[in-house]
Amino acid sequence: MSVPLLSALIFFPVIGGLSMLTVSREHHRTIRTMALLISLIELVMALPIWFMFDKTTHEMQFVERLNWIPVFHIEYYLGIDGISVLFILLSTLITTLSILVSWEAIQTKVKEFMIAILLLEGAMIGVFCALDFFLFYIFWEAMLIPMFLIIGIWGGPNRLYATIKFFLYTLIGSLLMLIGIITLYNHGGQSFDILRLAEQRYPLGLQLVLFWAFFAAFAVKVPMWPVHTWLPDAHTEAPTAGSVILAGILIKMGAYGFLRFSMPILPDATNRMMIPMIVLSLIGIIYGAIICLAQTDLKRLIAYSSVSHMGFVTLGLYALNTQSVEGGILQMINHGVVTGALFLAIGMVYERTHTRAISDYGGLASTMPVFASFFLLFTLASVGLPGTNGFIGEFLILLGGFITRPWAAFFAATGLILGAWYMLWLYQRIFFNPVNDKVVGLPELTLREIAILVPMVVLIFWIGLYPDSLLSFMHPSVAHLLEQVRSAEILQQAPQATAMVVH
Repeated sequence: MSVPLLSALIFFPVIGGLSMLTVSREHHRTIRTMALLISLIELVMALPIWFMFDKTTHEMQFVERLNWIPVFHIEYYLGIDGISVLFILLSTLITTLSILVSWEAIQTKVKEFMIAILLLEGAMIGVFCALDFFLFYIFWEAMLIPMFLIIGIWGGPNRLYATIKFFLYTLIGSLLMLIGIITLYNHGGQSFDILRLAEQRYPLGLQLVLFWAFFAAFAVKVPMWPVHTWLPDAHTEAPTAGSVILAGILIKMGAYGFLRFSMPILPDATNRMMIPMIVLSLIGIIYGAIICLAQTDLKRLIAYSSVSHMGFVTLGLYALNTQSVEGGILQMINHGVVTGALFLAIGMVYERTHTRAISDYGGLASTMPVFASFFLLFTLASVGLPGTNGFIGEFLILLGGFITRPWAAFFAATGLILGAWYMLWLYQRIFFNPVNDKVVGLPELTLREIAILVPMVVLIFWIGLYPDSLLSFMHPSVAHLLEQVRSAEILQQAPQATAMVVH
């Protein structure tokens, strides 16, 4: 393609954010308007990807490739397939909504905040586009800095603790991944080309070592049990926009890493580690749901629900069949929409009450009926009501899980029951308990706030009623991915079969 669209999507928000350095920090309205315009232009720039994407092939599209550091065979290599395309579009939407929800919530260091959001957007899109391991690692680490600042500067009273915990967990995992990347470079013909590395075969012992090196980074980002403990603290202390981006995009990076790197490059290890990964996923599903029942803080409850929901995602990926993997990818999108919407809604009511304690609410349905309607829809989508997007993803994951390991589907289904329990109980306490004095006279949602939530409502019903509009992007790429994993399993079994025949 003649137009470097992916580069434009990566660097436009970065350049736009840095250009805001020329604006006086006292001009808050100008800064907010500039940030919103930049994010809206970025959203419009991403639309050609949706309309021009060829759904009939697994090959990378919109490819850009230049020699960067030839002595180390490092390239500026970008491209997207049916797995990554949807996350770019979601990233642009989530960023725009995050800027809108911060319009009045952020009153200090507004310029710095908006610049951090836009820099983060560029890094996130870079992660989904990079096809060179060195380039990928740069974008992966670049995401850490703006999110570190967003939580550490504009977060809650315990933001320092949450920020350091977030930084240490992600940095340690990333350093182990870096060791894995260097090892892979040395054993893969001194190449950082991700597609080329996936075409080669590596000894099982090496694959297992690399699997756990990558696991250290990706499992933390998901986050999988037991390396999940940074997430509730980060969500609780982050400003609303930080929580929305964390839930909507950043924690998808871990599952994306499993899809893009661990599974195609390390297929033997993927087959060998299928059961441990399924077990860890089931623990996360059930543990996260049970912990939600004990929460007294709105944001911590939704944060722990992410541990449970992302457990479904990793279960789908490692059940290793078409239904489960496509369901896992779709559920990544669904979780970004629904949980992002829940954090948006919680941020809106927090601006009015300045409390996240569930006990401080009650009777909100009578004081904010429009808000109650939105929150009810997001709650029902979260528990997987048929007709909403949450149902489709969970159904495909359970179907695929049952095909591979029926016992896994059984235990995962208990997570659905627990999920309905804690979410409906939360809704009852907030909206239908006796009216609390702290919610009397609260103003209803403004037009700006309604405009923020409406796109999420549209996506919930669009995906729920017409899931093939997204699944059609994935089919060829998922089929190719599973072919890579299964061919490794067949090759692994062939010598055993030959030995039995000879014997």
